[in-house]
Amino acid sequence: MNRNKCHVKKGDQVEVISGNFRGSSGRVLAVFPGKQRVVVEGVRIIKKHLRKSQDNPSGKIAEREGPIHISNVKLIEREKKAEKKTTKKSKTAREERKAA
Repeated sequence: MNRNKCHVKKGDQVEVISGNFRGSSGRVLAVFPGKQRVVVEGVRIIKKHLRKSQDNPSGKIAEREGPIHISNVKLIEREKKAEKKTTKKSKTAREERKAA
């Protein structure tokens, strides 16, 4: 049960600090901790050839992002978490029972 911990999460803003795509930045679309890879938006665009099908009658060359090693990215900004809505009750259920 070895758990690989990553310094980036899905939705974080990162910058590529080394490799062929150095200097580019984008949002993290996916993290693969077992393989130590991340998919960054707009970085390492690869072309995937799709065969003919009902969806693509003439075939297609689809462009999508490919994974890069997690050590090649630097965290710029964390994704903002939504604030939890908490309402403070005037009296809790326990206090109401004690008062009664």
